[in-house]
Amino acid sequence: MTKPGPLTSDEFNIIKEHTINGAFILSSLAGEMARDIALFHHERWDGSGYPYRLRAGEIPVSARIVALADVYDALRMKRHYKEAMSHVQASEIVQRKSERHFDPELVKIFLEIHQQFERIYNENADPNEDIGQLEELEEVL
Repeated sequence: MTKPGPLTSDEFNIIKEHTINGAFILSSLAGEMARDIALFHHERWDGSGYPYRLRAGEIPVSARIVALADVYDALRMKRHYKEAMSHVQASEIVQRKSERHFDPELVKIFLEIHQQFERIYNENADPNEDIGQLEELEEVL
């Protein structure tokens, strides 16, 4: 999505439907775990997520894991509305959101293996993303 500016409430409600739509599609194609991940990966440990405002252990562990990985990846990626964050910055945010957004036990595990997240991210980074950042840097210089 490349809409400039913040989403309206109606637009955000439409975006949130991707969890239900994805779960519907995957339920007959990929099995229960894939359906659970699609449906529940935006639920939050404290119950403030969507689509059902599940909390803590009500959220399948597969979705809790993907939620953490998804947020880490989103923080690291450059978007039209934000710059990419470093591994250190993204890791600090994950740690701060323990017990609110993320399962605190998963955050502990993340902190033990965070270098693997950085390595995997770097190994799979989009080379065009780096080119775009280089071009922007050259323009400034």
